[in-house]
Amino acid sequence: MPYVNIQVTRENVSAQQKAELIAGVTGLLQRVLDKDPALTHVVIDEIDLDNWGVGGLPALQYRRRGTS
Repeated sequence: MPYVNIQVTRENVSAQQKAELIAGVTGLLQRVLDKDPALTHVVIDEIDLDNWGVGGLPALQYRRRGTS
């Protein structure tokens, strides 16, 4: 039973985009690892930018540096 956790920053990810991620990951696991889609679990967590860091900086500060 595969379990996949996708974490993205909370920046207006639509329900349609989430549905595409779930379908895409499920299909990939079926195609590559022959996993049963009915037993595949995909969870999407949206993380506030205040709680996301890159390169030792909060995400917004990192982006302001022009390195994103």
